[in-house]
Amino acid sequence: MIRAVLDSSVLVSAFLTVGGTSHAVLSAADKRSFVLCLSDAILEETRNSLRQKVKTIRRYYTYSNERVEAHIADLAALAEQISDLPDLRVVPLDQKDDVIVATAVKARAGYIVTGDRHLLVLGTYEGIRMVTPRQFLDLIESGSSGRTGPGD
Repeated sequence: MIRAVLDSSVLVSAFLTVGGTSHAVLSAADKRSFVLCLSDAILEETRNSLRQKVKTIRRYYTYSNERVEAHIADLAALAEQISDLPDLRVVPLDQKDDVIVATAVKARAGYIVTGDRHLLVLGTYEGIRMVTPRQFLDLIESGSSGRTGPGD
């Protein structure tokens, strides 16, 4: 089965835009169309983005901190939790994104689903493809696959 890491921008978008592409990707994980792999660092970045960016995000969206915590708990329950991440220096223009790649490497994921240009410009890393939510949704809907995980 396909294994994928969703970065926090996709998880935030899925929370904010029900019916959007990122939400459809997360729904596919819930339907077990692929194995969602997340680390505590990704969950924490998602939480911080939703809770602390009051001036940017909450200017346009109304939601409670309790709803954010429920979203994080749902993600943690849905995902395979990845820990003991390797220390990687892969994303030269945004070192905060190194944890996303490290999560994917440790998870033996085939894909990182992201809207982050710093990750997308990498193209691939150790066989892990960087794709947009739309590309990933098209891929899983077509039944195509790449690296699937252990024992691929």
